[in-house]
Amino acid sequence: MARDFGVVLQGVRRVGGALVGRTRARRTRGHDGPGAAADLLEGTAHHPLRAAAGLIAVVVFGAWLGLLIVGSVRAPVGPMDTRMTLRPSLSGGTKINVSPLGALELRSHTAPLRLDVDVDQLDPVRSQALVDHPERLAGLQDEVVHDVGHGTLDLAVRSCAAVVSGATALGLAVYRRPRRALAAGGLALALLAASGGAAYATWNPKSVLEPKFSGLLSGAPSVVGNARSIVSEFDVYQQELARLVTNVTKLYDVTSTLPAYQPDPTTMRVLHVSDIHLNPASWKIITSLVEQYDIDVIVDSGDTMDHGSAAENAFLDPVEDLGVPYVWVRGNHDSRTTQRYLERFDNVHVLDDGRAENVAGLRFAGIGDPQYTPDRSAKRSGSVHHLAGVRLASALRAERAAGTPVDVAIAHDPTVARETDGEVPLVLAGHVHHQEMEVMDGGTRLRVEGSTGGSGLRAVEGKYPDPVEASVLYLDRTTKRLQAWDEIRLGGLGLTKAEVSRHLPKENQPGATPSPTAPGRSR
Repeated sequence: MARDFGVVLQGVRRVGGALVGRTRARRTRGHDGPGAAADLLEGTAHHPLRAAAGLIAVVVFGAWLGLLIVGSVRAPVGPMDTRMTLRPSLSGGTKINVSPLGALELRSHTAPLRLDVDVDQLDPVRSQALVDHPERLAGLQDEVVHDVGHGTLDLAVRSCAAVVSGATALGLAVYRRPRRALAAGGLALALLAASGGAAYATWNPKSVLEPKFSGLLSGAPSVVGNARSIVSEFDVYQQELARLVTNVTKLYDVTSTLPAYQPDPTTMRVLHVSDIHLNPASWKIITSLVEQYDIDVIVDSGDTMDHGSAAENAFLDPVEDLGVPYVWVRGNHDSRTTQRYLERFDNVHVLDDGRAENVAGLRFAGIGDPQYTPDRSAKRSGSVHHLAGVRLASALRAERAAGTPVDVAIAHDPTVARETDGEVPLVLAGHVHHQEMEVMDGGTRLRVEGSTGGSGLRAVEGKYPDPVEASVLYLDRTTKRLQAWDEIRLGGLGLTKAEVSRHLPKENQPGATPSPTAPGRSR
């Protein structure tokens, strides 16, 4: 920040020096008017665009410097001490920094201003009062809402003073004329007011339904919440912020471990992984996710191996110790040898040729990739994948005709998965090494997973390592419909960044009416 501040000051000095130099040159040549106002009007008349550009630069830089230096307030929010700040931003939004857990980002508004809320520390006196009088927790949400409102009002007043002071001071330093400086301050205030109006017009209190959490992966579920409660309880911004502060209070009060994630008993949790590509670190990540999210079943949509050779088979041994069912389909880097080795494990369910099985309360059907191409020079054929998709769709129709409709279909390549549109509510795939979610024309939802192995050894081929990606899918235990999903994204090789983003289907938004039937189920 200090370096950026120095660069800005140098630029302002150059602009100011140029403007002052031109004014002095005009005076030397005898073009000086009867007073400062005349000289100002004359310079503007000769170079109106240059004068306007210079004034805009002074207003923007001055307002930014004012916000940077004095545009923040410290406010108590419940038992916590926070600092609220407005920052220039191209996308807007709200960022709540919760040290040491990380940050919670909300797409709360679209404006050239972002609201930053830094949780500095837990006040020991107010925190102890809650411990001694737990009945006060019932009124904590109202207290937090009041504190946030008071702090936001203070922030608005201070921000106005900051941008006016900053722009006026910089205008005075550049132009050395009070009227010009006051004009810069007035324009800065108008700019802030316009930005505030844009934020108000685009304010989205339901942005908390799809937050992005960055920081410690183990703490993310506790802050983000579970699929059921986030729909029924977190329907307004103020309630969510209050609940967040309540949770953070509990987190700070814990000395050894973070609070355990308590999943909703009415949902089933499916961990979707794909394209591990022989990355041994993936098993530790999967184990952690299984324990933290209390996963019911893991779905692996293929390319667990890199060459599919028998020498690689020992890499698969940790699957047996995961403690939950493991549903797997063959990818184009997995061989028949790989498939036969996995079939030995009691908790592994290998699906191929459209075969369906009931696993952990869900009915799955899948097909292995029709091509084995560990050699990267080999070209994949679209026709064989189309035929594989047709075969999988035919198997889904047969299951429905037999009275055993499939809840989740699995294929490695999205090309194969797309052929199941209209035959099943949800189909999972991988292969492309990045996450996608799409509702196809026939109503089937296609979920494409990224690489849970960070693309394996391919991660070191590019300038930046590929991220490690996985998803937790929440399905209703009764209807088997998708309720929500968490996209988990970890920094790749040598990186430690972690993000968890919550997403809801449109039909599961508060107030929405879900469709009475889904593709592949009785109508």
